[in-house]
Formats: sequence, C-alpha cells, structure tokens
Amino acid sequence: MDLENRITENLKFLREKISDAERRSGRPSGCVKLQAVSKFHPLDAVLAAVNSGQFLFGENRVQEAVQKFEKLVHTEKKIELHIIGALQRNKVKNSIAIASCIESVDRIELIAEIEKQCSKVEKKIDVLFEVHTGEESKSGFRTTDELEKVLLYCAEGNAPHVCPKGFMTMAPFTKDESLIRKSFCDLRNAAEKMQRHYPDFPLKELSMGMSNDFQIAIEEGSTLVRLGTAIFGEREY
Repeated sequence: MDLENRITENLKFLREKISDAERRSGRPSGCVKLQAVSKFHPLDAVLAAVNSGQFLFGENRVQEAVQKFEKLVHTEKKIELHIIGALQRNKVKNSIAIASCIESVDRIELIAEIEKQCSKVEKKIDVLFEVHTGEESKSGFRTTDELEKVLLYCAEGNAPHVCPKGFMTMAPFTKDESLIRKSFCDLRNAAEKMQRHYPDFPLKELSMGMSNDFQIAIEEGSTLVRLGTAIFGEREY
C-alpha cells in the first residue's frame, strides 16, 4: 500500500474510533477535533493527509514546522497549524508567522514574548496553557495557583494579542489506565475551575489524548486529540 492510501485508511479508521468514543461517552458527534502530528515526517506525508481531508496539524519543532508549512499555510487556506512542543522565546517570532495556535504555553514570560512579537505584526494568536498532570519529562503549570497567575496576567490586559482558548496536557507513559484517566480528569477539573474564575475567556479547548490513549481522553472530555504514529506510522521513509 502506498503512502497516501495508507494515511487515508488510517485517518478513516481513527475518525471512526473518535466517533465511537464520542457516542460511548454520550457526547455530541463531531465535538472532538483530530490533529495530525507530523513531526519527523516529510512534506509528502502532510500532503497525503491533506488530500485525505485532514487540515489541522501539530508540530513540535519550530524549524521543522517552518520548512514544511511556511508556504503551505498561505497557499492552502484550510490548513491550520498548532505548535505543540516546548517553545523557547527565540523561536516565538517564527512560530507566530505560521501557526494559528501555540498549545505549549507554560510560563508568563512566554506569554509576554508572544505578545511582543504579535504586536509587531498586528496578529492575534490562540494559546493553550500546558498543564503538568503526570508525565514527568514534560513541562507545564503544576498548580491551579500558577494557572490563576497567568490568566490574571492576561485578564489585566497585558497581552491583548494573545487569546486564551483552553488547556493541554500529556498523560504519563504507562499501561495503568487508572493513572492515564486521572491525568485527563485532573486537567478537566482544573479547566472547569479556571472557567468559573475567568468567564470572559472561552477556555473550552482541552487538548489531551495521543495515539495510545485518545479514546480514554475523549471519555474524560477531550475536545482535541493529537495523533501522530496512528496516522503516519513510524518514521520509515
């Protein structure tokens, strides 16, 4: 099976699995978005996914994202790119040039830099706040107090070009489903608390769930799942 057919079949299978999880959880059909994580995969794989009707992508590394998406996001208006990896301040300028959302905001200093760069080009950008709920190797806000501080910073008008939309997390790498489920439940609970405290922000996006745990994430309230290997396979081309 060639690359495009394989990716088409994988996307069809995953969309069915997402629909099944929505239905099983009593959630509306189509409430969960599928993001194709294309890190380490070539432009040909991205184009194959696009040809299969996939338009939302996630990239971890800014330099790689620029190489693949700089022209694509301007020539194909349907394509939307999210930056999902740890982001250094010196990479923000290039990120906002190609992305519609930065999902990995993990500190106030990063918000300040995003605002600085967006204000220069008069662009508004969506952000998700990364919350540490279990995966030890990952960064992120560790307490609701820390989330309160960054949301208050935004609410006080310090970052008018930054649009908070919700939260992102990564579950621990474990076969223990209870730990995975707890990680997603913790994010949902933190999000609900922040929604009550900051009703002026539409903090509805919950980016959680990857290739190995996305169905659990949907059951726990995910609105966006980040799938890479399940779509593109292991890096073999």
